[in-house]
Amino acid sequence: MKNKLILEIFIALVLVVLLVFCLNPFNLWMPDMIVTIMAMSLIVVFSIFSVFIWQEQAGDERELFHRMLAGRIAYLVGSSVLVLGIIVQSFKHQVDIWLVVTLVFMILAKIFGNIYSRIKY
Repeated sequence: MKNKLILEIFIALVLVVLLVFCLNPFNLWMPDMIVTIMAMSLIVVFSIFSVFIWQEQAGDERELFHRMLAGRIAYLVGSSVLVLGIIVQSFKHQVDIWLVVTLVFMILAKIFGNIYSRIKY
């Protein structure tokens, strides 16, 4: 259990590093080959991370509570950052469509997930 948690944290950190490098923080010119490698690496690492999240099993009520709390915190932080980005960009009159689309899909996924869990369980 402990090794799985460490591996999951490691994969999450690799995913964060890849996402930061996609922003080109060091202002390096990125040739097409490096961009392609970064995109493919991002897809692979995100897929591995998604598998860990999807296969996560709770052993007892306490672990189930921790899992639900972590999901709730992640959702609130993610949606808060998106709302903040939309507000900042709206003051510049340049709202990025991807921020709005992402927030809409997060909200819809939350609603449909809630409906699904109530019907199934």
